[in-house]
Amino acid sequence: MKILATCKIMILALGLLAPLRGGAQQVSKDFDTVDGPNVRVMRHEDGSRTLFTRTPDNRTLTKKKFSPTGVLSMLTVYRMDSNGNPIGCRIYDGRNTLLFKVSYGYRKSDGQLVEERMFDARTTRRDPNTGKEMPLQRICYVYDAQGNRSAPIVYNLLPGKTFEQVFGVKSSALDTNPFKENSGPVNPNARPVGR
Repeated sequence: MKILATCKIMILALGLLAPLRGGAQQVSKDFDTVDGPNVRVMRHEDGSRTLFTRTPDNRTLTKKKFSPTGVLSMLTVYRMDSNGNPIGCRIYDGRNTLLFKVSYGYRKSDGQLVEERMFDARTTRRDPNTGKEMPLQRICYVYDAQGNRSAPIVYNLLPGKTFEQVFGVKSSALDTNPFKENSGPVNPNARPVGR
């Protein structure tokens, strides 16, 4: 009996039972979606794709990242304001597990994005001094006299892997809105910054 239990634990540890438990990653039906009035598809050199879909009222933007084999790897759902700027988003893994909640802050004087706050959706972390929920990471931006946005200034507030180490980008902010005619910056006053 102990040998059987030990073998089962070893097999689980190796991930060999994942297909039997429904853990196999399947090709998403959205992988072959084509551009349309509310859909934009970005095809990347490595064969992966990013699919953007929006609601007809432009208040929700969904971003799906697919691996080159068509497996959904990340889902981000943005809530947008009336100007098309994101005010918040939720980030899910490829199995629809909510990982992060993000809020975006804009400067009142000119509407420029100045801060992102990323919260852990699985565990509420409280600031020991205030008792308020504490973000895992803060991403701040400054602007020069011409209105050009700086590279992200990232403050990681808890130890562990950074968002960039896990997802390959410094922030979840949209550089451009794929549904704007000129595909310019989400904020009309901002200019995109290369990453």
